[in-house]
Amino acid sequence: MHAHLIKLLSLSGLTAALFAASNAAYAADASAPTFTAEPCCSLCPEAHDEKNYVTRYQQNFTTLVQAQGDWLFRTKEDLRTEFDTTPEGYRRMQQLHDAFKSKGVELVVVYQPTRGLVDRNKLFPAERDKFDYNTALRNYQAMLGRFAKMGYTVPDLSPLTNEQQAHDFYFRGDQHWTPYGAQRTAKIVADSVKKMPAFADIPKREFETHLSGRMGKKGTLHNMAGQLCGTSYAIQYMDQFETEPKGEAADGDLFGDSGNPEITLVGTSHSGKNYNFAGFLQEYIGADVLNVAFPGGGFEGSMLQYLGSDDFQQHPPKILIWEFSPLYRLDQETIYRQMMSLLDNGCEGKPALMATSTTLKPGTNELLVNGKNGIKDVRNGSNQIDIKFADTSVKTLQARLWYMNGRHEDLKIEKPETSETDGRFSFELRDDKDWADQQLLALEVQGPEAGAAPQQVEAKVCKRNVFPNVAHQTAQAGL
Repeated sequence: MHAHLIKLLSLSGLTAALFAASNAAYAADASAPTFTAEPCCSLCPEAHDEKNYVTRYQQNFTTLVQAQGDWLFRTKEDLRTEFDTTPEGYRRMQQLHDAFKSKGVELVVVYQPTRGLVDRNKLFPAERDKFDYNTALRNYQAMLGRFAKMGYTVPDLSPLTNEQQAHDFYFRGDQHWTPYGAQRTAKIVADSVKKMPAFADIPKREFETHLSGRMGKKGTLHNMAGQLCGTSYAIQYMDQFETEPKGEAADGDLFGDSGNPEITLVGTSHSGKNYNFAGFLQEYIGADVLNVAFPGGGFEGSMLQYLGSDDFQQHPPKILIWEFSPLYRLDQETIYRQMMSLLDNGCEGKPALMATSTTLKPGTNELLVNGKNGIKDVRNGSNQIDIKFADTSVKTLQARLWYMNGRHEDLKIEKPETSETDGRFSFELRDDKDWADQQLLALEVQGPEAGAAPQQVEAKVCKRNVFPNVAHQTAQAGL
């Protein structure tokens, strides 16, 4: 073969080899691309303007603040520095504690620390400097002390603040705690419960918790930012857990051989199944816990539903754990009027001063009139009303109460849409300020909407419950 042909072939082979190597490198690059992820969004100017938070729901998010990554905070709720209530709120909380205690029930208050207290390190420096963390922590601890002074058992959750943990306590774009936040809270609560004298005689049982899967959370704060700014945030995925009795079959007796649990959990959606707070409590307390909390229940929803149930009326617990956040006002008078009435089952089994059973038609219906069978002494400070609809799905009561001097009170009670209602509305007559001496004249109730079927209803007025050692004390600021 000629030398120049050999040279050409050699060059062709070299070229082919280089081409093959180039293709191999390209293929390697194509099979293993690299990407970088940046946070999705920054809040638009509209999100910083309080006037754009129009509806009652939107006002729970006033106003959103952008933080690191996908973290969002609410200035009024998450970054609050005040933890307090009104004198009337303290008076009612004291009465409620004393009423439960008179029935042999000890209350544990789980008062959540805010997202600002727990996760302030996620704020940008400018917002972190504006947030007075030390004042907020001091006032939060003072509120825990005021609950304790009333007689509640109050786990100190302040060690959870300013956290530096690997797993988030709260979701980045949602007001709920993560299962890890629920777990860390449950450990502290359990330590307090096990020190209570009432715990000594409660049957013990071992539980164990295991990883059950993953949950995705599209947060409420992220959703609100989307409404205001048209942005969309990534779903945050988080471990999910289940707790079961140790060494027992899953299809065994739910509460073992001990019968009805002597510890009950009521609370907000934080106590719902997604976060396994009740499960962690069972594991760390070492006893059965009946969880009656449900999503969307708010401050009072699960408490009222539980108080009106056979579970509470026939088998009240020795310890009642009540979980709620500083988001909720503690001076909502109508809520306490219902709780105090349902604590001893309203007018059930009590003599009726006035009673009726009738059919409600659309519009205003006069249910009870004081004077049809002689004038009765129906003083507000001594009496309560119990109304039962035959349709147990009724969740709203609109009533007007008239008094002998021409005065009236408009009352609206709305139960959560997520609650399992019984069609019952039981409440004390109003006794705050100068209402205690008012004499009831009549009760009017709004009927169904036009075109809807008539509603069967029963209504009674009876003496309100009397709880030993429960004083109707004058409201005092901070006790």
